[in-house]
Amino acid sequence: MEAISIPLIEYGVAKFVLPGQIESGDHHLVCCQQSGGILGHGEEAGMAAKAAVSILKTSVDEPVISLVEKCHENLRTTRGIVLSLASIDPVHGMMTWIGVGNVQGAVMRTGASKGIVEQELLLRAGVVGSQLPPLQAAVLPIARGDTLIFATDGVRSEFAKSLSALEAPQRAADRILEQYCRGNDDALVLVARLTGIRR
Repeated sequence: MEAISIPLIEYGVAKFVLPGQIESGDHHLVCCQQSGGILGHGEEAGMAAKAAVSILKTSVDEPVISLVEKCHENLRTTRGIVLSLASIDPVHGMMTWIGVGNVQGAVMRTGASKGIVEQELLLRAGVVGSQLPPLQAAVLPIARGDTLIFATDGVRSEFAKSLSALEAPQRAADRILEQYCRGNDDALVLVARLTGIRR
């Protein structure tokens, strides 16, 4: 097996914690083949989100539908979470993603004009750990330089209009949060540039 000499992704994260809260209910996880955003609100939601992150870390190589089902089974005693996940296959240039709830996902292609998002994640209504809808993941081709964005519901959906394929991930995450944060809920933005795709 050939080793990948460059990282799979470069990413940036920006968070907003609702004033008066001890911690955010919005959490993220980025590991070797997974990037995802997890949403909740307040301490109770934060505990459920942390539990989901733990589950995802130990099962990172499983398909995204299996990951959602595993989180659902293990979070039944909590208030549940909403969850969006993406699994990246750098060898074949493919990404599989799924969303339950309201964590938005978008893909901006390398070289795209400002504000042109080619693909948005289809979100299914439900709560992981409580009301799981029928699950169906989407598979799409990806290329080196494409950018994946996840934003929780504390971020206004029109953030996609301001995206630029040239903006550094951390700078993009910070700017999106600054310009589009609702201010009345926890918020998290994850921006990941796909740098290690071989195709």
